[in-house]
Amino acid sequence: MTRLRVPPDAAGIRLDRFLAELPEIGSRAVAERLVREGGVRVDGRVRPKSHKLDSGEEVEFDAPARRPSGLEPQDMDLVVPYEDEHLLVVDKPAGVVVHPSAGHAEGTLVHGLLAWDVEGGEEAERPGIVHRLDRDTSGLLVVARSPEAHRRLQELVRRRKVTREYLALVAGRPRSRRGTIDAPIGRDRHDALRHSLDTDSPRDAVTHFEIERELDGYTLLRVTLDTGRTHQIRVHLAAIDLPVAGDPTYGRPGVLGLERQFLHAARLAFDHPFTGERVEVESQLPEDLQAALPA
Repeated sequence: MTRLRVPPDAAGIRLDRFLAELPEIGSRAVAERLVREGGVRVDGRVRPKSHKLDSGEEVEFDAPARRPSGLEPQDMDLVVPYEDEHLLVVDKPAGVVVHPSAGHAEGTLVHGLLAWDVEGGEEAERPGIVHRLDRDTSGLLVVARSPEAHRRLQELVRRRKVTREYLALVAGRPRSRRGTIDAPIGRDRHDALRHSLDTDSPRDAVTHFEIERELDGYTLLRVTLDTGRTHQIRVHLAAIDLPVAGDPTYGRPGVLGLERQFLHAARLAFDHPFTGERVEVESQLPEDLQAALPA
């Protein structure tokens, strides 16, 4: 238990801000969680995060344990449309990398999620992560809060019991209103930064699509995944001459004022791995994608 006296120069500061600036906590998100869970007392009483501190008050709390990976929470304004004691669904903004990797040691979605008690998985740098989205793809991800939740969610994904629907704007028009692309994907033979059907390491990949809306020169597709290979939707749609608008690697960059690919994880649905109740979460198109839709 850590006990601190509020110094005179901290008088009038909100409780959550005071806690966030302490090296033992170091994050507004962690501070808010501690207060929300009743783990902080001021002069022996539980106070709300908005409590204005007085000089001389005693603040006591249990500092959160440091994680084996060495990752520390970072303040991030996350949208979490669903959560319970086992899991949460987060609406990832575009431009955010899901987990730490080369060149992305900080500022990842994982760093923002650490304050939400995410755990599970064999890789310490990816606590709670069950599936991922590309950096510039926005939308919904389910994240585990315990090793058992992680195991059960991964099993649902493996058995194709998690419905993952995306909205993708493509150049051109499909030959039919719906279709399935069943073509193995792997790292491209000639370009290590790309994935393609021309590969020495093919892995099964299945993508379903149907027309959501027909637009001038473009088509908004609703896409559903059976598998989750790297860049799967972008590679598969480009392979049938329906490149994703704004995609700098496989599609048409710079069109319609887009600064990223028009790809959004719009719906996530599955039977809860502990209760069996149906979980269905939807996410509206972000403003940048809405603005890019042709008339």
